[in-house]
Amino acid sequence: MAIYFFWGEDDFALGQAVAALRDRTVDPDWASFNYDKLPADQADAVVQGLNLAMTPVFGSGSRLVWLADTTVAQRCPDDLLGELERTLPVLPETTVLLFTSTSKMDGRLKSTKLLQKVGEIREFSPISPWKTDLLVQNVRQVAQSVGVKLTSGAIELLAEAVGNNSRQLYSELEKLRLYVGASQEPVNDAAVTNLVTAHTQNSLQLAAAIRQGDTARSLTLVADLFSRNEPALRIVATLVGQFRTRLWIKLLMEAGERDEREIARLAEIGNPKQVYFLQKEVKPLRLASLQQTLPILMELEFGLKFGADPLELMQMKVMELCQLYR
Repeated sequence: MAIYFFWGEDDFALGQAVAALRDRTVDPDWASFNYDKLPADQADAVVQGLNLAMTPVFGSGSRLVWLADTTVAQRCPDDLLGELERTLPVLPETTVLLFTSTSKMDGRLKSTKLLQKVGEIREFSPISPWKTDLLVQNVRQVAQSVGVKLTSGAIELLAEAVGNNSRQLYSELEKLRLYVGASQEPVNDAAVTNLVTAHTQNSLQLAAAIRQGDTARSLTLVADLFSRNEPALRIVATLVGQFRTRLWIKLLMEAGERDEREIARLAEIGNPKQVYFLQKEVKPLRLASLQQTLPILMELEFGLKFGADPLELMQMKVMELCQLYR
């Protein structure tokens, strides 16, 4: 018996985890008998799923029952809670029961506490763009899961190139896997530079142009990003990450902090060696400019989410930001 609850808004990463679980537990020759997916809009989906989960497996392998988009961890009537309490502890050893949801579990609910007690909870939420250490860790873990060896430099370059885009990360790793073929040599940073499409790279260049107060270059980069159909909110997320890190560095420098490891910890920088270069970068910048940047970016994000013309608003806010750094 195994019970899982996968939740989070990163639907691609969650889907990959579901596929891996299915491949690991269900014998493909018996999948038509032993694999069931029940969407939440199906009448009595949870009760049906529990009944299926109690059914002995046919043939070899395990039985996988997937209750997709379930709400049992957000709202759970007493009668349904009773069914869960009766069934979950006595599932057959050959059953794997999977619950998935895009919403966070409500820790106050008895159903949530039950699932936490008897099952394994995994979160699949997008990593914040400024948490570079977690992005690097994610690249390392996914690369290992798909069987691609990367040097430390390649891992950092790939994390910078794809950011928190799980779909692109898997796509680029598959490209690198085909590139190395049967070779056991790890992929180096040169290969990543040549082969990986760096969707976040122009956004990083945009952040640098803004810090230089270069309005013309910034607008050119905005136009280039939009011509590539880069989502405006993803551009904003990258900019927020870049300026948030630099604001932290500047604040800690002004406060007299000298320990690079402590600065890296507080600023959520994965590699403390980066602190030295970031300190040199932010030294000529005014603290007031950095402090005013994030509110402008929040206004940009708010406007985009509420239907403003993306290109027009992006251009206006980028010009406003460049004024701060002149």
